[in-house]
Amino acid sequence: MTLEDLRKEIDQLDDNLLNLLNQRMKWVQKVGEIKNKGKEIIYRPEREKQIVERLARHNDGPLTKEAIEAIFLEIFATARNIELPERIAYLGPEGSFTHQAAESRFGAMSEYMTLPTIKAVFEAVETERVRFGVIPIENNQEGIVFETVDLLNETNVNIAAELKIPVHFALATEAENPSKIKRIYSKDIAFRQCRGFLNKYFEQLNPEEIQVESTSKAAKLAAEDPEAAAICSEIAAKLFRIPVLFNNIEDNSNNRTRFFILSKHFENQPSGNDKTTLIARLPHTEESGVLADFLQEFKKQKLNLTKIESRPHKGNEDFNFWFFIEVLGYYKDSNFQKILKKHKDQIKILGSYVRNA
Repeated sequence: MTLEDLRKEIDQLDDNLLNLLNQRMKWVQKVGEIKNKGKEIIYRPEREKQIVERLARHNDGPLTKEAIEAIFLEIFATARNIELPERIAYLGPEGSFTHQAAESRFGAMSEYMTLPTIKAVFEAVETERVRFGVIPIENNQEGIVFETVDLLNETNVNIAAELKIPVHFALATEAENPSKIKRIYSKDIAFRQCRGFLNKYFEQLNPEEIQVESTSKAAKLAAEDPEAAAICSEIAAKLFRIPVLFNNIEDNSNNRTRFFILSKHFENQPSGNDKTTLIARLPHTEESGVLADFLQEFKKQKLNLTKIESRPHKGNEDFNFWFFIEVLGYYKDSNFQKILKKHKDQIKILGSYVRNA
């Protein structure tokens, strides 16, 4: 077959795909009508996970599971907007990794609200100015985001889902090669995480390193300065139309950030692979072993703890703490319920959701 013949075959397949997608969206509209009548929530991450897992099991290739997930997450996002358009807030600015995380779940068609602080995202969700909020919870190189943890304790919001995205930095510049770069803009954390690359390519050139408040701001400044570069995300480089000279310049290729999707009123159905996040406020007594005894309850019920962080009670003169805990399992499971009934006044469930391994 000639190249032209192959292109005609691909065009025919594209036409078939479009027809099938339109048929899918017509069924989605019917689902939306039923959900609207019952005032049900449109976003169902556990259902989306089940679909991706089923498709991956029946996949004959050459698409990988990751490729299937990427394609269908955009289809799901488009479908949700057909069912009922939803507004999503995220920690800005535009072009940030949180922006990238939000679009990875809610697609390019959703209505987004860019907010300057994590607290502002929580407030937008709690007051229901938006249906969902996307905020970072931890980075596997830098650790937990304590502001997020504290606000989960202080506000009345739920965790609808978690997602993890790889953190890849790019060097974006209008310059044709490194020797013409006089200034590099970025956030302090990005400079730290790309130090090996900078030492390798720029140690002799010695450009000025200028710290700014975000990698998006760095991309904006580099787009305006032909002798400058930015260490930023690819989405920021694309947003400000600045060429990428080097991709994946981070020192650790396993750098990942985990995000929470927040909602005011949300409860997932069990998926069989769930995680529960909770706050534990244990009594402060002179008796020893209060925390140890509490944690032993989870072992007795065969529930695996994946994270525990202690946080101080603000405004308290003594050194008293509460605990941020993550457990594998769904909070309505019988073994989980035994713990909740025993400690009902000490535990605040923040959400059970599909585990994003």
